[in-house]
Amino acid sequence: MPRCRSIPVLMLLCLLLTALAPAAQAREPTDKEIERLLAASRAQSMLAAIQPQVEAIQRQQFAELTEGKTLTPQQQQEIASIQARTSEIVRQSLAWDQMRPVYLQVYRETFDDDDVKAMTKFYESKAGQHLLDKTPAMMQTLMVAIQQKMIPQLEALQAEVKTVSAEPIPAPPVSPPQERRKAATHSTTKKKSTKKASSKKKK
Repeated sequence: MPRCRSIPVLMLLCLLLTALAPAAQAREPTDKEIERLLAASRAQSMLAAIQPQVEAIQRQQFAELTEGKTLTPQQQQEIASIQARTSEIVRQSLAWDQMRPVYLQVYRETFDDDDVKAMTKFYESKAGQHLLDKTPAMMQTLMVAIQQKMIPQLEALQAEVKTVSAEPIPAPPVSPPQERRKAATHSTTKKKSTKKASSKKKK
């Protein structure tokens, strides 16, 4: 009988060990595995595509800073030099040899070995490569759709703002002439009584 009772206990232990096995087996991905995923997902080319966008944003910021200002040729040359150095800093900072260690660290801290292998398998598949091929066009189409959806709402808000700004500002209330004269007379009488009271105190 004791031997029969031990069977459920052993089964329970086996079930617990089976449930804990995936957590115990999960391990950190190696650099080689992450690099294979980065290559399959075209991480380097995507990073290179970001650089022109960042530089365009910076050019726009420089243009906004100098908008409406009359600059001397020397000032224009100095700003152009600063802009060129800024673009060079962006290119150096976003270069693949600089960003590769960052990618490896972030992926290592975020995903385990099984995640990396599963994502690599997908991106190396025909469906994964097709997704990468179509993503830029898909994002552009999404942006157009979002803008078309938001434009009517933004136009309605702009119309509301124009309506509010077009409303005349009410003038402050003005009392009738008789009430103003009464107020002025009352003020003068009050000043005279105050002067009389002060002169009596001095005597």
